This record gives sequence, structure tokens and C-alpha cells, in this order.
Amino acid sequence: MALSLSITSFEENKSIPVKHTCEGEDVSPNLIWDGVPKGTVSQALLMEDPDAPGGTFTHWIMYNIPPKVSSLNNVPTQKTLDNGAMQGQNDFGKIGYGGPCPPHPEEHRYIFKLFALGKELKPEEGRDRAAFLESIKDHVIEKSEYVGLFKR
Repeated sequence: MALSLSITSFEENKSIPVKHTCEGEDVSPNLIWDGVPKGTVSQALLMEDPDAPGGTFTHWIMYNIPPKVSSLNNVPTQKTLDNGAMQGQNDFGKIGYGGPCPPHPEEHRYIFKLFALGKELKPEEGRDRAAFLESIKDHVIEKSEYVGLFKR
């Protein structure tokens, strides 16, 4: 079975509810997944807006998610979570989830990427998008994506 990511808060390629954006409560949506491959040491999550005016905008980095974890909901905005997972800095300059908040009225795509990794990351390897992508590049066992849309 392949790694499969779903978000129960909205259908894929459909609008992200205001609750999960800067215009609402700005809380992370309910993510669930299955099919974590054998050999997974940790999991990681990246949420990006590739349609941002200045280039890809990072909304969320989470890493060292234990392999037995298969869901996330309303994740607190703190560096280290109770299950040992860690969160990096988003492009808003904050730790944890930062919901959609496009500056222009055009619709943007928000891509949630879940990675099954063959290693656990050091804390500094997930501090920002560049460090995160560099640290996982040779360690991705499998990946799954889910896309949501939002416009103001």
C-alpha cells in the first residue's frame, strides 16, 4: 500500500475553510494518512504555496514525526510537540502552522507534502525550508501530497 495523505477538513483541490486561514482561527487542518512504508524512521510534513508573488512560500514544516503517528489535528504552534515531533520556522517568521493568507485576490494552491524518511533529523535540520529540503533529499522513502485552494 502506498503512502496516502488525506485532509478531512476539505476535499482535495477544493477550497480550504476560512477556519484554517489567517482570516479565521489559523489552526491546522485534520490530516490523516496510511501506508507508511516499512523502514520509515521518521515522518515529515511541508506545506507550501507555490503561487506566492515572491516565489514558493512555506507555511508549515514539521519533522521527526514518529512512524506510528498517522494523524495530526489543531497542532499547537510550539517547537517540540508531546509526541517528539518538531516544527520549523515558516515564512511568516513563526514556528509551526501558518495558514493561507495570500496578499492578492487570486486563488493560490497550498500543497501539503508528507514524507516517509529513512532517518530522524537533527533539530537544526528543520529550522527552515532550505535546511529541511537539504537534510531530507537523500532520505525520502516515499512521499504523498494533498492540495487545497484559497483566495481572499
